[in-house]
Amino acid sequence: MYLCIYRSIYRSIYLSSYLSIYLAIYRSIYLSIYLSIYLSIYLSIYLSIYPSIYLSIYLSIHPSIHPSIYLSIYLSIYLSIHPSINKDKHVTLHRTRLTLGR
Repeated sequence: MYLCIYRSIYRSIYLSSYLSIYLAIYRSIYLSIYLSIYLSIYLSIYLSIYPSIYLSIYLSIHPSIHPSIYLSIYLSIYLSIHPSINKDKHVTLHRTRLTLGR
């Protein structure tokens, strides 16, 4: 009788500790991987599509409110986010022209 009670207590403690450790590790790994992938994809899509859609809709509704100002602001924000792409191409083209010109 005592052996049966002991086994049931041991099994319940073992299973509860095993499940708590397993779920803690699994949850943390799953959440870290899922959130990193989801957030990177969501933010890249959101930040690349939403400003251009918003700007085009806004300028189509209000075309008389200085569209060049909004376009220049959008371009300056875009170029400040991606400065390395344009600078690297320009520097590479400039270096290529210098080496070919010699």
